[in-house]
Amino acid sequence: MSGWWQRLKGRGGADAQQRWVVLDVETTGLDLARDRLLAIAAIAVELRPEPRIMLGDSFEILLRQDEVRPVPADYKANILLHGIGLAAQRSGVEPATALRTFEQWVGAAPLLAFHAAFDEGMIQREMGRLLGHRLTNRWLDLEPVAAVLHAQGRRRSLDEWMAHFGIHCAQRHQAAADTLATAELLLRLWPALRERGETRFSDLRRIADQRRWLAA
Repeated sequence: MSGWWQRLKGRGGADAQQRWVVLDVETTGLDLARDRLLAIAAIAVELRPEPRIMLGDSFEILLRQDEVRPVPADYKANILLHGIGLAAQRSGVEPATALRTFEQWVGAAPLLAFHAAFDEGMIQREMGRLLGHRLTNRWLDLEPVAAVLHAQGRRRSLDEWMAHFGIHCAQRHQAAADTLATAELLLRLWPALRERGETRFSDLRRIADQRRWLAA
């Protein structure tokens, strides 16, 4: 994906209501306290007149890893999963610069991800550590929204939802491809959201909360 450098300008709150950002991260592992943020990929969804994925309004950046030490077997397996080798990790963008660029591109847009708690936790941790502040954008986990709208079955993984809706992903566990698949999932959920009359971001967050209440 490319073209994000054309979007580096401030966005007001009214614009953000019609532009949502779907994102995914790649990391050295799944430990929020220990592992490192490797890459961020994101794509905008414009809501007017009907939601559509904006391929020209997308973002992808690799954060440079200055200290890439000899790695244990589980880290090597992780590299095989996301495909970001040690040489690529050393050649990325300086991390603070990468995060500032991402923050500017996102603007005030709400942020969505599949199992968003991990993406949010990793990005916010690094924002706080490197920039001294965190994103103030609203976040949404799309997984519980899908589970409430299509309650038949017990699908939890992105792969299961992709199979359910026939969504093709060019390369799973690669941030840009996973982001596009998640954005496609949002579009597949939209008819049910429209039928309920719940298409605002606050509506989707309320639906996600319903899943937590049911699971409690």
